[in-house]
Amino acid sequence: MSQNNPSDVQAMNALVADYKKLRSEIGKVIIGQDEVVRDVIISIFSQGHCLLVGVPGLAKTLLVNTIARVLGLSYNRIQFTPDLMPSDIIGTEILDDSRQFKFIKGPLFANIILADEINRTPPKTQAALLEAMQERAVTAAGKRYELGNPFFVLATQNPIEQEGTYPLPEAQLDRFMFNVMLDYPSVQEEIQVVKNTTSDYNPALDKILTSEQIIAYQQLIRRIPIPDNVLQYAVNLSTKTRPNTPLATEMVNNYLSWGAGPRASQFLVVGAKCHAAFNGKYAPDIEDVKAVAPAILRHRIVKNYKSEAEGVSVEKIISSLL
Repeated sequence: MSQNNPSDVQAMNALVADYKKLRSEIGKVIIGQDEVVRDVIISIFSQGHCLLVGVPGLAKTLLVNTIARVLGLSYNRIQFTPDLMPSDIIGTEILDDSRQFKFIKGPLFANIILADEINRTPPKTQAALLEAMQERAVTAAGKRYELGNPFFVLATQNPIEQEGTYPLPEAQLDRFMFNVMLDYPSVQEEIQVVKNTTSDYNPALDKILTSEQIIAYQQLIRRIPIPDNVLQYAVNLSTKTRPNTPLATEMVNNYLSWGAGPRASQFLVVGAKCHAAFNGKYAPDIEDVKAVAPAILRHRIVKNYKSEAEGVSVEKIISSLL
């Protein structure tokens, strides 16, 4: 995309306007959580997936439901449990009346999937979701089935209770563009939430975009040019997290056992493009990379025993790199 291309410039201006409409529409239901909403929308427009980590009762499900309604997308919620099988989410083959095998699609066949408490299901079912997230297709009985377009997985995880859970393997965590931490609302926000939810307040939500418009915006964001120095900064940032490599800092060498892979660099670039576009800029700068970096790097770096012993958090390591 170049600023000489008037249609792309118009599309960018339309994107900024639509993003503002989206935010105000979502704000009718979701009070506060501004950064969380921003990151979820960035990951949808960047063709990524999102992992939401927060204690119960912080409106994670309501957030996803609201975004699906405002974007006019089909939405399914899958409650992950220890007895959930891959066929429960992908679908299964049955014999129909004419003795022919017929594939019955599972809940994965929607635009937005809420994978609730994804760490409560065994690795076999987690792996079935992994293929869907990466390939945007599933294989059943040797046949490949394409999933919806756009396709977006929003998984939730409860950070407190780890009893009877199956931690996501690194390869699966790496498939998520963002790891977004949800915090408690402020007192003022909580007062507003309680006011709305204990009365008959039920706002009507308008659909802001169609799936065709979302796909067009996803392609537009890919066309945004990125200056060489910003690209270099994004790649260096990922490289600095890898211990015992030329760019690694002393803190990284002391406290990390693994760093972020090349997928982090890709997400930093596309996330920065999207962040810039939402703020009305025609090209991202280093500040845009910094804005999306914590949520992209948080789940890609692995601390060692020394950092656990000395109480050095992942957040502290990331902020030292920024």
